[in-house]
Amino acid sequence: MCADDRAAPAAEPAADTFRLRTPARPAAAGLRIPAGRREPVRPAGPVPAAAAHRPAAAGRPRLPAAPPGAPGATPKNKTTLLIAASVAAVLVLGTVGYVAFFTGDEDPEKPVAQESTDAKPSGSPSVDKGDGNGGGGHQTDLNSGRKQGEDKVLWLKTTKIDGPGAGVATKGQWIVGDTVVKTIDKTVNGYAVTDGKEKWKITLPAEICGMADRTTDDGKTVVMYRSGPSDTDDCNQLKMIDLKAGKEGWSKEVTKESDFDMFLDPSLAMTGDTVTVNRLTRATAFKISTGDKLFASPAEGCVPSAYAAGSGKLIGVATCYDADRTVEVQDADPVTGKKTWTHKLPKGWKVTRVYALDPIVLDLANETTKERSIVVLGPDGKKRTSLSGDGNFSTECSVSHDDSLQGCATAVVDADTLYLPTEAGIGKANEIVAFDLTTGKAKWRVPAGEGRTIVPLKAANGQLIAYRKAETDRGGEVLSIPADGGTPTALLRHPSGPAAPIESTFYSPEVDYVDGRFFISTSRLLAQDKDEKFLMVFGK
Repeated sequence: MCADDRAAPAAEPAADTFRLRTPARPAAAGLRIPAGRREPVRPAGPVPAAAAHRPAAAGRPRLPAAPPGAPGATPKNKTTLLIAASVAAVLVLGTVGYVAFFTGDEDPEKPVAQESTDAKPSGSPSVDKGDGNGGGGHQTDLNSGRKQGEDKVLWLKTTKIDGPGAGVATKGQWIVGDTVVKTIDKTVNGYAVTDGKEKWKITLPAEICGMADRTTDDGKTVVMYRSGPSDTDDCNQLKMIDLKAGKEGWSKEVTKESDFDMFLDPSLAMTGDTVTVNRLTRATAFKISTGDKLFASPAEGCVPSAYAAGSGKLIGVATCYDADRTVEVQDADPVTGKKTWTHKLPKGWKVTRVYALDPIVLDLANETTKERSIVVLGPDGKKRTSLSGDGNFSTECSVSHDDSLQGCATAVVDADTLYLPTEAGIGKANEIVAFDLTTGKAKWRVPAGEGRTIVPLKAANGQLIAYRKAETDRGGEVLSIPADGGTPTALLRHPSGPAAPIESTFYSPEVDYVDGRFFISTSRLLAQDKDEKFLMVFGK
């Protein structure tokens, strides 16, 4: 074995691995597809590890959506997480979709949020009144009846289009300088952050079917569109777009790397000047600035079908074509794709999510034993620690089922801490749990309070930014939580009244908080030739 291909040794789970006692759950009904979407055809034989979860386009943070008042339920009886001393089995699952930790019976107390001294956003926008100059025809004063201490709806963008019966995808949301960018079907649209007026629009030849959730430092990103007008046409056309300038860049067709290379629903991952196109059995990397091909999955050995990207790094998730179809995690140079270490998982284990690359934080699952583990790898690919704690943590981060490696935007990592939201039961509050990535133990918890739901958005400068989701009679809130888990500070309190029912019913919303403004947008339109809410912005 070459010195630059050192494998971190794999270990089978210990013989005395504890099994979790949980209520029986119905067997999965197979791959879930949004209404009107075709079932992808899989090749015969075993599915590669990174493709066992169907790659999908990643967007800005996308939150689970459900009918108001009906979030996903958690089991009523208490379940205790038992830790096994093994490489993989540490956060043990009762089912693949949930980390089965201990859950308490009492509602958490409401966090006492202090008023913020956050700077007011630039400009003085007003709520769109449907005058034809702003965001699209909403006549109600969404700030009417604001209570003391509540902030404002800056504008609401609605749209009216007539599309196919399954609706139209509007995934993706980027904020670049003074512009917020959204996709609608085959268009990319830039709007002024201050008032929602359209600044530019780019129309691609066919439906946008994949996108990167990041931009380069100078505001460029990459999207994919279909090779023809039908939703059965390959999603294999790559396009770079300068979001800051509102201009198209290069275009390129991604060619097949093998006879079994399928472009069903690829996902994109970006870091530095590299973007990878991940699909069912292969992955290809391109240079963002020029469109030049950098490297592709090897033709033999352990073959990566997906890469995760971030912090100037790449890691590949590969299937080894041995008798056990072993899964291997490998590092990759973002320019050459060359690996220097590998980490083989025990038999039956797969990577379901990659939460971070510095350090590397992996969510693993064993579909046979229904166990789950979250592990941290060091820079040499060796296991550094495993996480343990109490609570139910879902890997289902969006009703649109974004199963790409980095598709769970409600998991946030900052330096040595992983922030995860627990599941919210009907009428019960959830909480955010901070895990120490050095010790693997929970450091603190912040409850949402009053039957509310809270999710992490981003972490920076020793603060976690979180969103307490709106309900039909109460607006949402943007909160800042200190790194030590102290008292949250309210950065924005969204108005109740007529705004709350709109904010609380966006479909699988994309959300972000940038420069004192909170952005929330839908990821799909019904497209039935009626006005629909599309993009909503809050601020001071």
